[in-house]
Amino acid sequence: MVPLRDNNPVKITPYITYGLIAANIFVFLYELSLSPQQLERFFSTWAVVPKQLTASFSGIVVSSSFPEWLTLFSSQFLHGGFLHVAGNMLFLWIFGNNVEDRLGHVKYLFFYLACGALAALTQWFFSSGSSVPSLGASGAIAGVMGAYILRFPQAEILTLIPLGFFFWTVRLPAFFFLGFWFVQQALYGFASLDTRMNIGMEGGGIAYWAHAGGFIFGAILGPLMGLFSRDSDTERF
Repeated sequence: MVPLRDNNPVKITPYITYGLIAANIFVFLYELSLSPQQLERFFSTWAVVPKQLTASFSGIVVSSSFPEWLTLFSSQFLHGGFLHVAGNMLFLWIFGNNVEDRLGHVKYLFFYLACGALAALTQWFFSSGSSVPSLGASGAIAGVMGAYILRFPQAEILTLIPLGFFFWTVRLPAFFFLGFWFVQQALYGFASLDTRMNIGMEGGGIAYWAHAGGFIFGAILGPLMGLFSRDSDTERF
C-alpha cells in the first residue's frame, strides 16, 4: 500500500516539513557526488554506527571531531538510494503537514528530531554490537505517523494498491492504514531478531525496530507537546 494524499486541510504553511524535505534531498544529491569510497566514509562518520555509539556511552572517545551521539540526528538526513529517499519524503509530505499544523513550527521541528533520535536508539538497543551504519529519516517520519494516527484517526488516505500489472486506488481510514503499517513493522522486527545485520539495518536493509520505536514515541510525545490542545485558525509557532 502506498499513500497518495489525505483529505485534511492545513491552516498554516508547513514550512518545516518543506524544509526537511529539501534538506534530505540536498544531502542525497551530495551523496550522489561522492565516489563509493567517499560515500562509505561519509556514512561511517555521520550515520549511527551502533558499535561506536555503544563505545561512546561507555566513555570511550570514538571521534575527536564531535560527540558520537550527534549521529542520532545527522543520520536522519542520510539515505541509501533513490527509493529510500523518495519513499520517506512521500510519507513525510503526506503526514507531516497536518502534524506541523497542530503542533506549530518550532515544536514540530523538536518533535521530529526527537522522534528520529529515539527511533535510532530503539534500533541501537537491538543491535548495539553492529559495526554497520544505520541511516534514514524513517524513524522520525514514523514518529509523525504515530502522532497522526492519534490526532486524525478517521482521516481518509488515498491509497494505491498494486494488483499484478494493475493498480487500484481506495480511500482507507488513517487508523487502518497506519495501524496496519505499525503492526507490520513490529512483526518484521520480532522476526529479524535472529537475522544477520545487512546494509546497515536489520534483515533486508530495513530498520524495523526504528520504525516501530519511532511510531510509539511519536504517539507518546505528540500529545505531550500539544497535539490536541490547539485548534484555532491563528498562526502557530
